[in-house]
Amino acid sequence: MSNSPDPTRPQAAEKTARDWVKVLAQYREPDHRRSAFELAVTVVPFLLLWALAWWSLSVSYWLTLAISILIAAFLLRLFTIQHDCGHGSFFRNRHVSDWVGRIIGVLTLTPYDVWRRTHSIHHSTHGNLGKRGMGDIHTMTVSEYRALGRWDRLMYRIYRHPVTLFGFGPGYLFFLQNRIPYGLMNQARYWISAMGTNAVILAAIGVIWYFGGLMPLLLIFVPATLIAATAGMWLFYVQHQFETTQWEQEEDWQLHDAALHGSSHYVLPPVLQWISANIGIHHVHHLYSRIPFYRLTEVLRDHAELAEGNRMTIRESLANARLHLWDEDSKRLLSFAQARPLYS
Repeated sequence: MSNSPDPTRPQAAEKTARDWVKVLAQYREPDHRRSAFELAVTVVPFLLLWALAWWSLSVSYWLTLAISILIAAFLLRLFTIQHDCGHGSFFRNRHVSDWVGRIIGVLTLTPYDVWRRTHSIHHSTHGNLGKRGMGDIHTMTVSEYRALGRWDRLMYRIYRHPVTLFGFGPGYLFFLQNRIPYGLMNQARYWISAMGTNAVILAAIGVIWYFGGLMPLLLIFVPATLIAATAGMWLFYVQHQFETTQWEQEEDWQLHDAALHGSSHYVLPPVLQWISANIGIHHVHHLYSRIPFYRLTEVLRDHAELAEGNRMTIRESLANARLHLWDEDSKRLLSFAQARPLYS
């Protein structure tokens, strides 16, 4: 990941994170026509591709699976729109944003109100070592890992292994964990959100089964959901799991510093940036989450110093899958091999 300063550019450190919040406030207002357009160019192709994939079942199952990959791309984009709805940044009217989010939540298998609450907690606590566990990928410090017994160390290693996080994790999260208000089990409103979403999902599956049988579910619904979920899990991972991310004990933690310096700028090819709705510009999003996704590129265009902060290419991001332990002394996320001399 490239973090060395470019002497030809002003650096983000010249402004504090709080200074940037004031600057970014001017980008927070959504354009209703633009929001409606972005929703339309995502939903319409998603539905048309579903219809095309269904038709292709009579031609070739391999063709159906290929179309399912395209469906997954638009499903991922729908999730990012749902994400903006949860932040109240997609439409000015909160009720409109919430109901658009709830409807999309059926397609993404994500109870909207549950997710909105857990994601809000993630935004308000990310980087705080004293408040881990809600909406985060669990990350231990070297000293915490050192204090574990052999069995607990093995369990953490299994949890952090890429096969678990990106192989089993996405399916478990979206097909199973999302079916209950995980982390919010004692509040009725979140049970209503989860059970209401489940009921509509079951009804939709019943309709698909009635008219098409099992194959549309096995060759369209399941693979498209899994591919989108895996891509989403990877994006969420690289947004905060990189060598120079930021974690602090609660007494030293600052919300805006953690947002700006603990979130990455994932530089993607234009087509992937469009599919992911600019979610890779995550340091700006975390610092000011009310900015609509389609205005994040305006921020980078107007403020080159932010465009240079925490940059990460796809090639650079692959190395982050081996980083697992936060070292509070060096302020680096380390691999188990790098950390071994510290905990052996």
